[in-house]
Amino acid sequence: MRVRIVFALKNKGGAVPFHHQMLLSSFIQTQLAGSEQKDYTFYNFSGLKGQTKVSRVGLQFYSSKVTLVVSSLSKAWIDTLIRTIFAQTQVEIGNLLLIPERVELEMPPSFEFQMKYVCISPMAVIGIDNDHYTAKKFISPEDDAFSDLLYEVLMKRMEQTGLYTTEQLAEFYKFQVLPDKQYLQKIKADDKKFARIYTIQQGKNKHEFRAYTLPFTLYADATVQKFLFECGIGYHTEEGFGMIDYIQSEMPKNTIPYELEGVIQKM
Repeated sequence: MRVRIVFALKNKGGAVPFHHQMLLSSFIQTQLAGSEQKDYTFYNFSGLKGQTKVSRVGLQFYSSKVTLVVSSLSKAWIDTLIRTIFAQTQVEIGNLLLIPERVELEMPPSFEFQMKYVCISPMAVIGIDNDHYTAKKFISPEDDAFSDLLYEVLMKRMEQTGLYTTEQLAEFYKFQVLPDKQYLQKIKADDKKFARIYTIQQGKNKHEFRAYTLPFTLYADATVQKFLFECGIGYHTEEGFGMIDYIQSEMPKNTIPYELEGVIQKM
């Protein structure tokens, strides 16, 4: 499931770094510390959404509302996070002062074998468990290796959930990621980048790896599509990488209020 946590921004002009996934990862882990969900890893989250302005200090927010999109296989994990956040009158992310206001449940699409997605956070094809050089290596999205690497980590993560049998996992062998060629051509023509080096921190150590932001078509079983939509694609998804959103031009995406007993919201 996927929810939007909406905050009121108390200090307009407050800022976070351009890429603030590491900041959000630390925030979420702090919220869950001491709970039964603290070691759960099958979740994903976006960057903060709102009206922003690029400045020397990062992204400055000027909208009255700031939104964080969070998704997970576990309703219990999401509920624990929401309860913890809404138990506070104010939370701080970067130097943003945020007042928890409401939660919206995103209505999922009808998952099919062929789905079009866009990355709303960069996806890591190679994780930091590889050597320093390999993690930063560029893999062309048009190479078969790009799909193969994403498939390998997908199968590993799905097996780790314990939710799928060996027989079920074997049925998910059809998997292919096809990047939007027109997008890649335009990026190249405009001399822009869709692949950059990012940093995450684990314990006292910082690690670098390459991650990609691009639209693509995914051919995979509907169960796989749903898993990736809720948990993210690629490596380091629990640290905010690999969040994807489906492309659907026919009708707008819908949300409904997400009510949780004991949690007071401003609807």
